[in-house]
Amino acid sequence: MTIQVITVPDIGGAENVDVIEVCIAPGDSVEAEQSLLVLETDKASMEVPCPEAGKIVSVKVNEGDTVSEGDAIVELDIQGAAVTAAVTAAEPAPAPVEQASEVSEVSDTSATASSDMPLIVPDLGGAENVDVIEVCVAVGDEVNEGDSLIVLETDKASMEIPAPAAGKVAALSVGEGDKVSEGDSIGSLLAAGAAPVAEAPAVESAPAPVAEAAPPATPAPVAPAATPAPVAPAAAGGEQPITVPDLGGAENVDVIEVCVAVGDEVSEGDSLIVLETDKASMEIPAPASGKITSLALSEGDKVSEGDAIGVMLAEGAAPAPAAAPAPAPAVAPAPAAPSPAPAAAPTAAAAQGKDDGIYAGPAVRKLARQLGVDMKEVKGSGPRNRLTKDDIRAYVKQVIKEKDEKKITGGTGIPPVPEVDFSQFGPVEMVKMSKIKKLTAANMSRNWLNVPHVTQWDEADITELEAFRKDMKAEAEKRGTKLTPLPFLLKAAAAALRAEPSFNVSMHADGEHIVQKDYVHIGIAADTPNGLVVPVLRDVDKKGLWQIADEVNVLIKKARDGKLTPKDMQGGCFTISSLGAMGGNGFTPIVNAPEVAIMGVSKAQVKPVWNGKEFEPRNMLPLTVSYDHRAINGADCGRFFTYLVGAIADIRRLLL
Repeated sequence: MTIQVITVPDIGGAENVDVIEVCIAPGDSVEAEQSLLVLETDKASMEVPCPEAGKIVSVKVNEGDTVSEGDAIVELDIQGAAVTAAVTAAEPAPAPVEQASEVSEVSDTSATASSDMPLIVPDLGGAENVDVIEVCVAVGDEVNEGDSLIVLETDKASMEIPAPAAGKVAALSVGEGDKVSEGDSIGSLLAAGAAPVAEAPAVESAPAPVAEAAPPATPAPVAPAATPAPVAPAAAGGEQPITVPDLGGAENVDVIEVCVAVGDEVSEGDSLIVLETDKASMEIPAPASGKITSLALSEGDKVSEGDAIGVMLAEGAAPAPAAAPAPAPAVAPAPAAPSPAPAAAPTAAAAQGKDDGIYAGPAVRKLARQLGVDMKEVKGSGPRNRLTKDDIRAYVKQVIKEKDEKKITGGTGIPPVPEVDFSQFGPVEMVKMSKIKKLTAANMSRNWLNVPHVTQWDEADITELEAFRKDMKAEAEKRGTKLTPLPFLLKAAAAALRAEPSFNVSMHADGEHIVQKDYVHIGIAADTPNGLVVPVLRDVDKKGLWQIADEVNVLIKKARDGKLTPKDMQGGCFTISSLGAMGGNGFTPIVNAPEVAIMGVSKAQVKPVWNGKEFEPRNMLPLTVSYDHRAINGADCGRFFTYLVGAIADIRRLLL
């Protein structure tokens, strides 16, 4: 008796999957591909087949249990059934009493290769958990090689999985709405012209010495069932996939330009694509020199970290080594079904984006983007609440109907500005806003409408600060550092945030808590050719002036060159918006939620200031602080401003 432990196969990365049915019991005889149990995830149910014929010795799971890949299901006696079948088929004549017969050759009928060909999901270009949007065949259908079996859809493309050979569909293990990954089972195919089951050859007996009994007859080793030839890897030696690098946590980032085409030669560092987030654009460089062999995306697509960009053949790559010939089997196997040809990899396959919690296919997502619909606001009517195109269209119709009925007057409930045909007054030009400018406009509107703003004004005497800064000019030039007033303002603001922690908070989304922060990261509003961006300098309170100056200069340059990443613009506690020499006498900056305060810096002017005895000229810097009155009171701002102005006027206080 040979006992084999059968385990849960690859189930696409799912874990703790429910066992909803156990199809066998101890003592049952089972055939290859017979269902052992049925599993159910939150998206699909699947049957776990027996890999070969045998007899169930024990069952390791029960209905209601949960299992993961590799967990033991049953113990299977894979030899007992085979021996019984072989002896029954052979039935040799009994030998005389004086002689014992020796079985010289027995072939096991159960070892005959099955004509069922397994159907598996081919290479999907790295995509996982891809939606099955259509099943094109049913069990019993006759198909030709290349006929479509199922249609898959990622968030980038749809693709058909073809039949690897002509034949009859024997089983299907997926349904519409399921999710599959490379290597998952689709079903099985009874290949056309499959060889019939081989009969066991006759048993030859030979005389044995009278005085000595022959040993018991033993069946010959079971010939292994033929397995499909392995699918050749999609990329030849030297080809390397190109994926989207770390984007600082940003997801579904717009591809605004594809800089290369298939067949182009590129050098290491050359731009492949340009991405644009809501704050910055960034170029993705080639990881090495070589030739672009395929591209998996185009302008207008959305990508996340790890998504496929394409494939390149690196310079100097060696050709793929020839496959070694398979060794001849020790025991000739029975005729087997032809090995399935490798299924053609989808030409437009791309890695699926990270799950956003919305159950919808790419075609539905594309329609929602075209119509400007927030899918989180739409209720799905498909299986398991899946969003359909009809759901998107119905939602749009309802919004239009409500607007027509005057139930809503705009996105915020505020009457919209009427549309005006400006061309009636003279020549005009329609200039498309960059994404950064559009999102800045939306953010400013949201912040202005949601945050109850209060603005306080003051002036800081920077006479001594400017004298010190000019004294340090030669040393700054020697260091290669540009020392502007901004590092002093950042250092003073950091000290004030520590002294008045009521400013270093955010309102929690539940409206019932305030988040108190124990770090000091300060945003710096920067004007760039693409629009306003706010890079964030981290741990300002822990850094000296030289380090602050160096890091500020790097951030500002990255901002103006469009090289900021989303991580560079996250986590701010407070923002400084400086208009410098352009600043006039003052302005009221808008709070950059979820921060609760922002400081505006205008143009310094020399003014007469009374010192108790006389007026003397002093260099005065106008400052304004806008704050969220839900989190900060006027007295809090008074203390904050008093400390800040004092620290700027006497920078020695920053050492305390």
